Amino acid sequence: MKQLIKELKKWNAHATTLLSLYIPPGRPIGDIVNILRQELSITENIKLKRTRSKVQFALEAAIDRLLKIPKVPKNGLVVFAGEHDETEDTIVIVFSPPEPVNIFFYRTDKYFHTEFLESMVEESDIYGLIVIERDEATIGLLKGGAIVVLDELEGYIPGKHSKGGWSQRRYDRIIEEMVEDFYKKVGEKASSYFIPLLESGRLKGILIGGPGYSKLDFVKGSYLDYRLQKLIVGSPIDVSAQSEPGLRELVEKAKDYIKETKYHKTKEVLEEFKYHLAKDDGLATYGESEILKALELGAVETLIVVEDHPKLAELKSIAEARGVKLVVVSEDFLEYGWLKKSFGGLVAILRYQLIS
Repeated sequence: MKQLIKELKKWNAHATTLLSLYIPPGRPIGDIVNILRQELSITENIKLKRTRSKVQFALEAAIDRLLKIPKVPKNGLVVFAGEHDETEDTIVIVFSPPEPVNIFFYRTDKYFHTEFLESMVEESDIYGLIVIERDEATIGLLKGGAIVVLDELEGYIPGKHSKGGWSQRRYDRIIEEMVEDFYKKVGEKASSYFIPLLESGRLKGILIGGPGYSKLDFVKGSYLDYRLQKLIVGSPIDVSAQSEPGLRELVEKAKDYIKETKYHKTKEVLEEFKYHLAKDDGLATYGESEILKALELGAVETLIVVEDHPKLAELKSIAEARGVKLVVVSEDFLEYGWLKKSFGGLVAILRYQLIS
């Protein structure tokens, strides 16, 4: 589904000619076909011949496919049809999604509407990430195997000074107020990102880190929304960097708190593969023909494959049939590029060494 969405997003048109149709379960096919036929009848009013032709193709293709389906499946139907403006390739896709379609939606647009599918494949266990200093912060997410930077904030906080007495106390108080204002800003920004995830039931926890005492002050000061404050996992963690490296360090050091996440499980499997590869003990293997042979012999313990591998569905089926652990590495994962470039996106860990 992720790969399909990715492909559909590549399609575009200069006019509203790409058809997207979502049919909920229980809706009669005949009713939908009648709606599309009515739309087809008014396409003669489209002045530009090329645009008219493309819209008519999409509608006729959708009608033709729907007429071959006697009943809407239990999860509903999704239809995409259209012609690419640049390549002039055509596409017609009709399928029942993995989760029920809960809305009737029909539109011809300059792009395919995949947003209703995207909600079906989004990670259900997400962690909010905050790395904070007194004048700098990074807000992000851990989504499955991906670490995502949402925002980076900076605040100007003056350094030390040579003033003394009353002036120093006043100056220190001003600095404290500036730091507090920055913490409030970070808390409000983080809450704006995290609350929608909380309300959709997908936010599992929040990790907070940083290089100094700021992370402790931020947690003690309850600058996050009270609902998010309850989701802070463990104690604030010492992190030396900001931006993506800082978030990655935070996630790595929080392993004891979140070791059951997809990120850490994938990381562990990849580390095991690297260990066997470096040791050259014959338990790390790669190359499609070698892996297929090992699968046939029942020698594969763990199969590791990138999410856009052309034979992913076939490999998944084989793995399930033979009781092999399958780990799918998303393109956002740090080692994705290494796996794809060095091994074609497919490697395996064996139960025992194969003798050539």
